Amino acid sequence: MGDGSGGSYRLDEIDRRIIYALMSDARNTSAPTIAAEVSVSGATIRNRIAQLEEHGIIDGYHATVDFEHADGSLMNLFLCHASFGEVEGVARRIGTIPGVINVRELMGGHMNLHVLAVGTDTADLRRIGRELEQLDVAIEDEFLMQTEHDFPYTPYGPADGRRREPLADYISLTGGAEVVEITVHEDAPIAGRTLESAADDDVLADETLVVAIERDDAVITPHGDTEIRPHDVVTVFSPDGTNEPALTAFRGPDGTAHSPTRPS
Repeated sequence: MGDGSGGSYRLDEIDRRIIYALMSDARNTSAPTIAAEVSVSGATIRNRIAQLEEHGIIDGYHATVDFEHADGSLMNLFLCHASFGEVEGVARRIGTIPGVINVRELMGGHMNLHVLAVGTDTADLRRIGRELEQLDVAIEDEFLMQTEHDFPYTPYGPADGRRREPLADYISLTGGAEVVEITVHEDAPIAGRTLESAADDDVLADETLVVAIERDDAVITPHGDTEIRPHDVVTVFSPDGTNEPALTAFRGPDGTAHSPTRPS
């Protein structure tokens, strides 16, 4: 799986939540949907997905097909044995057999190859079995498959099925400076204020600079008279890296960055 380069990329909580969402339902999950769950922008999610793909962590996207429903075909799982040291090469050759849709290599055990195949009928499945044996693969057992269930990896999802804590996207810069992307809580001190008034009333720390605002899929270049609204996704620059004081203006009374859901 992958190209082996994943070791150079360290997953953070945002990455894990992206993977969890895609494992749950990649077809119906969009970047804005994931962004609403983890409190960053859709652009951040798209960039993270691209990085996960580039590092071979997300290895691909595959359609799950009900072959019996499609055309009455049968799915069969062959439990096979191949000689130690030849498993990888044999697995690649098995993939060339018409009807084989998945080959799983196991690290140990006698049945070290699991081969999933689709046949139009039992005669077609027997044909696949004969072709497996021609590759010096011993079929130890086989089963007609009824149903296969896929589930997301729970440790990458919310701890209790709900998102409690906001996830801010941090980028560390030279000299300790940080750029942070955070969603404005509806009860945040800065909500409903202009940047100028927030600075005058010491709601916004002097060293904090709002460099961009994402609102309703539009990116706004902020000025002094720009009003910060609840659920805006703001990009904040903190030159000394003291991100917690810099973010206080955007958090709610209990320290959270936004209410449980972002409005549509």
